[in-house]
Amino acid sequence: MAGITTAHQLPNPTISFTAARDTPHEGVSLDLPVELGNKRGKRIAVAKEEQKSTEIDIAVLGRQIRRRTRDAFYQSLSAAKQTDQAKTALDLTTRIRDMAQQRFEAGDVAQLEVLQAEVELARASADYETTAQAQRSAEVGLAALLNRALEERLVLQGALDNVPKVGPLNTVIDQALQTNGDLLKTYQDLNIEERQLELAKAQRIPNLGLSAGADFNSPPDFRYGGKGGLSATVPIFYRDQGEIALSKARLELLRLTVASQRTAVSAQVAAAYYDYAAKAHQVEQYGQRVIPDTVRLEQMAEDSYRSGKSSLLTLLDTQRRLNDVRKTYLDALLSAQSAFAALEEVVGAPLD
Repeated sequence: MAGITTAHQLPNPTISFTAARDTPHEGVSLDLPVELGNKRGKRIAVAKEEQKSTEIDIAVLGRQIRRRTRDAFYQSLSAAKQTDQAKTALDLTTRIRDMAQQRFEAGDVAQLEVLQAEVELARASADYETTAQAQRSAEVGLAALLNRALEERLVLQGALDNVPKVGPLNTVIDQALQTNGDLLKTYQDLNIEERQLELAKAQRIPNLGLSAGADFNSPPDFRYGGKGGLSATVPIFYRDQGEIALSKARLELLRLTVASQRTAVSAQVAAAYYDYAAKAHQVEQYGQRVIPDTVRLEQMAEDSYRSGKSSLLTLLDTQRRLNDVRKTYLDALLSAQSAFAALEEVVGAPLD
């Protein structure tokens, strides 16, 4: 708003007083510059376009904050899920250790299997403690972003596996061409330069200088008398040709930049779209097939060990595989959420 207020200003008049030995001895005058060619209106138009450019910058900053907040939010959710998964793995390993202990006491297995189960339990316990600290670190990062107390426990409401759906690629690209921050900024720079060109052309019209006043004490001719004047610059040698040519060159450059950016934005959106689609597909495959099949495999291995049909190493290997698959699934969920946030930022508008 400061720029618009400045553009509304009118030239100030000048009051002058003279005193001399020659006649007339005193004089006073008021000089008022008058702008022609609607220069003031064109300055206001430039200021308004610059104000819109500032608003675009603020909107771009808001979208950047939205992405950072979304990433931090789902990072905290993912860390919490990783902690829950580590606790589940710890409970499962504890159950396996107890089974090995029971079979050893019954004389079915050697003490070596008990020691192997104890080592696996210690590893699972260390993993759980590490993920718990990572969860706290993610919560602190989100609290700092939200300007909350770092020691405050945040209660998050949301589902990490709620992966948003995105429309067809052509629809997303069309929306990006209307809302992408870089493209909007270049369009607005083009509008500003067009107003600047209009102002430069208006500057060729000379301004008028109006003068009115009075002279005093000029004996024996008069004691006082009025005077007035009119002045204007004659644009013979220079008529702002340089400023107009420079503005036209900038306009041409901005038009070429817009065409180039439209192509670049379409490519960026397509790349972000396919990246998100691939990660969303990975999440779907793990959620619908890999996780359920691995859980059944672990249950079968546990039943087989309990009945003495397989060794402890087979059960531990199956349990590690299940833990790794669940971790990969959680990592895939976080990657999908992050890819969606990146797609939103490129598009320049919410997609969910």
